[in-house]
Amino acid sequence: MKVSVIGTGYVGLVAAAGFADHGNDVVCADIDESKIQMLENGEIPIYEPGLEALVERNVKAGRLKFTTSNADAAKHGSVIFMAVGTPSGPDGSANLGYLFEAAKQVAEHLDHDVVVVNKSTVPVGTAERVSRIMSENTSHKVVVASNPEFLKEGAAVDDFMKPDRVVLGVDDENAREVLHQLYKPFFRASERILFMAPRSAEITKYAANAYLATRISFINDIANLCDLVGADVEDVRTGMGMDPRIGNKFLYPGAGYGGSCFPKDTRALINTAREHGLSMSLVAAAERINEAQKVLMVRKARQLVGDVAGKKFGMWGLAFKPNTDDVREAPALRVARTLITDGGTVRGHDPEGGENFIRDLQDQTGSFELASDPYAAVEGAHCLLLMTEWRQYRSPDFAKVKSLMADDPVIIDGRNQYDRAALEAMGFKYAGIGR
Repeated sequence: MKVSVIGTGYVGLVAAAGFADHGNDVVCADIDESKIQMLENGEIPIYEPGLEALVERNVKAGRLKFTTSNADAAKHGSVIFMAVGTPSGPDGSANLGYLFEAAKQVAEHLDHDVVVVNKSTVPVGTAERVSRIMSENTSHKVVVASNPEFLKEGAAVDDFMKPDRVVLGVDDENAREVLHQLYKPFFRASERILFMAPRSAEITKYAANAYLATRISFINDIANLCDLVGADVEDVRTGMGMDPRIGNKFLYPGAGYGGSCFPKDTRALINTAREHGLSMSLVAAAERINEAQKVLMVRKARQLVGDVAGKKFGMWGLAFKPNTDDVREAPALRVARTLITDGGTVRGHDPEGGENFIRDLQDQTGSFELASDPYAAVEGAHCLLLMTEWRQYRSPDFAKVKSLMADDPVIIDGRNQYDRAALEAMGFKYAGIGR
């Protein structure tokens, strides 16, 4: 099948390579010439495990091509996926300007009937708005469907190639069959393709992310209560997770969630509900708790280190989660900014996200240094903050860490990864989340 994908971000690039790997003829377009140049040179503009090999294999086989021309993509595909960014606006609503402009450009260059699929995360009713825009700019038949992505950064390739479900919001019977044939090869044992109305598909994506975000905020709130009453949240979450009605997924306390999905999608859902006279109080509370959780690490540091001014802080992990270089709304950004504003200096390490972190830190980079390795990050530090649970931080040489840090060293374990008793026996002051 001839497939076009508009956008080369996490969703677009993974989808384009995944469809190509199943034998489809795929053109992936992006108006960012530097991105396309990188891809044509065999470079991947984002870090995502397995993606580089997947792209390289399909480019070499001739099944995957890149272009800066939305016109070329429009003329190529019988199915066109829209995977452009929908960032948050000032009021929390999804900014659909990029999507609408791309839809207009595609429509103006169509020379055949087509199925257009919104792969971007969009508010309810967007499929209808895209359909109107395209109908106004082409005489060809365009059916617009919704196919929300459920990719986890750091595991996006596996999620796309082995999906737990594919949600397709489509009203047209012919388009439904086209999309069924496109996705059917992804399921060999049992087919998990769920068809529904476009509006239901659009809500499904937001509802799923809002629910997962709420679970994270809930266990963080429980962890904060555990801190106050002397309980251990690790025991509490284990006891909760053994209930099959609850399960243990997304019940890990920490420094709060970040990334490109949960913060943006919860705000967009709250905004959509507000437009329809609904407060969406539970999701709004999850967002408030998360924002407060991001500064919890700083409060703990102040308790154990004292005045932040003039103190040095080592930071392990800058990306919002392991196996990605994405630092968008990462808790580490909020923590570093707060410490620097209070007069501290921060030296951080991350296997992949360092350069992006420096870019987003902007005018505060003078008090931040990117370390070449985890041990360099703690040299002379009064406090080490574990922000992201990259595998290489799981079993460090704590004797070496202690020898490099300042006197009375402090470890703030933002992922409850370390053995408190062992660290305290070595002379560290330790604080976890709800421990």
